[in-house]
Formats: sequence, structure tokens, C-alpha cells
Amino acid sequence: MEKLNGYDKAQAYSEQEKLPVGGYILKILDVKYQKNDWGKVIILSFDIEEGEYKGFFAANYKAQTQEDKKWKGTYRLRVPKDDGSEQDNWKMRRFKTVMLNFEDSNPGYRWNWEEWTLKGKFIGALFNNKEYEFDGRHGFFTNCHSLVTVEKIRSGKFTIPEDTLLKEKRDNGYPTGSTPGIDGFMNIPDGIDEELPFN
Repeated sequence: MEKLNGYDKAQAYSEQEKLPVGGYILKILDVKYQKNDWGKVIILSFDIEEGEYKGFFAANYKAQTQEDKKWKGTYRLRVPKDDGSEQDNWKMRRFKTVMLNFEDSNPGYRWNWEEWTLKGKFIGALFNNKEYEFDGRHGFFTNCHSLVTVEKIRSGKFTIPEDTLLKEKRDNGYPTGSTPGIDGFMNIPDGIDEELPFN
């Protein structure tokens, strides 16, 4: 067989380290306020700040070899419409809970309706497995499920949320032949996530 011209320069695919589900302390690196057709959202880009997995998302980003590298450490906090509906009341409670958790985790900080003030702040986070199905592929990736106080993570007094399953699969459990990645963080397939803001 003849040697292929591009062989020496080609980069081999490598398996990236997987983030186990659990509780972590995060530092917010970037904040964006985004308006969509369906509503408004605050996009928080973060990295793990303490423990064995400190700097995990920066290392993940550096390890990506594709041209369109994406920052995987993000959380989207939906902003309530303030319309008084039952669904919006649920969003309002969640939004306020997150902001109070930021206040409790950062002594002297008070939420002042300026989202950029969240940059540089610390927050606790619970990660679970989230199921995806896209373009004939199926699996689980590690998902930032909820934001809690830093103290809750440090004390170890938290419960890891159950796996988030696709809506059509919730009644039947996992699809035949598949199991959740117990310690798995897997790359989200191209096209399944929105463009990430922190590159």
C-alpha cells in the first residue's frame, strides 16, 4: 500500500474525558442576555472552580480538534414573561431561587437586574444525565441540571437529579439496549444545541 499524503498531518480522534454526574462549584466566565421568538434567556458560561475537575470545560475546549470548537459549560436560565400565568409563576419562582442562590454564594452580592454582574460570581451546580436522540444517534450527555448554593455542594447535602429522559421515552424508561452513561459526559452532536456564546 502506498503512503497517504495527508497521513502525517491528520489528527487522530481521541476520547475526551467524561465529567461524572454530581455536584460542582462553578465560576461564571461570561453572561449573555438573549431574546428569542419563544422568550428571553440568560446564558451563563462557566467552568468548574474547585476539586478534582477544576478547569474541566477549558480542558475540554482545548482538546477539541474540529474547526467549530464549542464551549460546553453553559446553563440557560429562562427569564419569566411576567404575565401572571401559572407557567410563568413557576418560571418566576425558579428565576428568583437561582438569584437568591447567587446572593447566598457570593457574600455582599445582591441581584440588581443587571445580568452582567453575574460574571465572576460563584454558584453550586447539580449535573445529571440527559438523553438525546439526533440524526439516528442516541445517548446521554452530562447536563447542568440546576443551580444551588455553593454551601450545599461543599456540605455534600444534595441529591443528584434523576436522568432527564426524552419526553416520548419517559413512560417506557430507557430505549431498548441503552443505558445511561453513569459517569458520562459526552459531546452533544452537531446541530442539537444552539450556538454557544463563549468561545
